Amino acid sequence: MPATSLIAGLSLLAALAAPPPELPRGGEPVTLDPAQFTTRIDNPYWPMRPGTRWVTRETEPDGTRQKVVVRVTHRTKRIANGVTARVVRDTVTERGRKVEDTRDWYAQDAAGNVWYLGERTKEYEHGRVVSTEGSFEAGVDGAQAGVVVPADPVPGMHYRQEHYAGHAEDRASVVSVDEQVTVPAGHYPHVLFTRETNPLEPRAVEYKFLARGVGPVLAIEISGGSAREELLRMRRGA
Repeated sequence: MPATSLIAGLSLLAALAAPPPELPRGGEPVTLDPAQFTTRIDNPYWPMRPGTRWVTRETEPDGTRQKVVVRVTHRTKRIANGVTARVVRDTVTERGRKVEDTRDWYAQDAAGNVWYLGERTKEYEHGRVVSTEGSFEAGVDGAQAGVVVPADPVPGMHYRQEHYAGHAEDRASVVSVDEQVTVPAGHYPHVLFTRETNPLEPRAVEYKFLARGVGPVLAIEISGGSAREELLRMRRGA
């Protein structure tokens, strides 16, 4: 075997043998090795094959409805912390008018954890951008990446989903991995059930449900609000 091939092979084995990063909590800093990450996201609780599209309906307590379309693009972005992420577009409309348009950045580590590396979000009123609050990029201004879906979720597991102090501080814990959910898109068994909180909104608590092979199918605000978001349909990428 040529020396260059041997060196390359040994480097690959070393990367594969490196221990996966532990799930972060709170605002603790993490140092991520870009070699341990991929934009090929196949975690069973939220597979993100390019071209996949989810359409959900969010209903507010007053009856107001919004349509949410999440689409996995073929684009990638090199994040400031060095990790290359998959770009996922999240668009919210109300009565046909765009109210929010976000690019989210995800990558999966060697263990199968799906990491959230930031977002560029825009909120609209009457066709004009009125806010970009919540936007952040891991590695910029102290912002840190978090985990949105663990590789092997276990009830009682706690982790942060994002951390940009004072702007984006979502936290999550695993409640169950064997729930059943029925939404307009269908009935799903063996669903991952998580509880999400945010220290910036101490009264806000949201339950989220992710179905194997599908991704998020239901989200319910149980404190600090009572909105409900449910999956209407999904189209997998080719």
